[in-house]
Amino acid sequence: MGDHRRKRDTDARGLWKALSRPRATVIAGPLAVMATAGAVTIGVLGADVATTSMAAPGPVAGETATTAASLAGVIQRRPSVSRGLGGDRAGLTGADAQTPAPAPKPKAPTKSELMMKPAAVKKAVTTAKKSDTMLWTTEALNLWDEPGEKAGKTGEVQAGKQVLVTGRELFGRVEIVWEETETRWVTAGYLTEDEPFTLGGDCTNGTSVPSGVSENIKKVHDAVCAEFPDIMVYGTFRGDGEHSQGIAVDIMVSGDEGWKVAEFVRQYYRELGVSYLIYSQQIWSVQRSGEGWRGMSDRGSMTANHYDHVHVTTY
Repeated sequence: MGDHRRKRDTDARGLWKALSRPRATVIAGPLAVMATAGAVTIGVLGADVATTSMAAPGPVAGETATTAASLAGVIQRRPSVSRGLGGDRAGLTGADAQTPAPAPKPKAPTKSELMMKPAAVKKAVTTAKKSDTMLWTTEALNLWDEPGEKAGKTGEVQAGKQVLVTGRELFGRVEIVWEETETRWVTAGYLTEDEPFTLGGDCTNGTSVPSGVSENIKKVHDAVCAEFPDIMVYGTFRGDGEHSQGIAVDIMVSGDEGWKVAEFVRQYYRELGVSYLIYSQQIWSVQRSGEGWRGMSDRGSMTANHYDHVHVTTY
């Protein structure tokens, strides 16, 4: 009984001490909580962020109203973040936040684009028709719709055709009038004032070769006859070698004209199907074309050494 009474007395005395504490200390705890909660609320509203569950820190042992007030001041001084309606552009407000990026400056037209403007083309056609400058194509040429890098191929003009030029050139191409009102561009360097020779011209001197010779021999005769109508003798079939096969012809000519004939045939060897030529004790062949004309050994006579004729062997 004595022990039990003594324990109750001890508890009662502890309770009395707690109730006898100074009221200022007891009141300071709730005040600190209120001050902290108010400061946090102000900070959240100023930051304009989504409301989240935030618990105000409670007083710790020994905390006073002064400490709570200081903490509330720190929370109130947190920097606010402003977000514009147009997106996340931190640091920009008002007119700056709404100003779009400057538009890029338009590119200046190229020289080719300026030349291909309808008015410029019309003027070029008119000028060309007044000047009437006609040139001949020396090769088959591609037709381009403009001279620049973006040019598109529209067709082809054959070799030996006469074209009207405008006088305008750009990027290695020459402008010609096409279909009266339009223009096209062709590669420079393949137009000439002189009508070029074209293979397959008319042979007007009455000469011919036997029907049994190869097609290439016929081409050689027709081309040489059209270019050199004064030559009247062509030797084809003979009982030996390539002549007997119908793939060789002797063009009876001598002197400087003989060299003109030989060089003419050599120039068009692809079109005529030529394998090799012999004239004036010199030989030229497709297989050794890089060596040019080569000397031959003496065969003992003018005819055997090919001084009085040009020998042509074809494929």
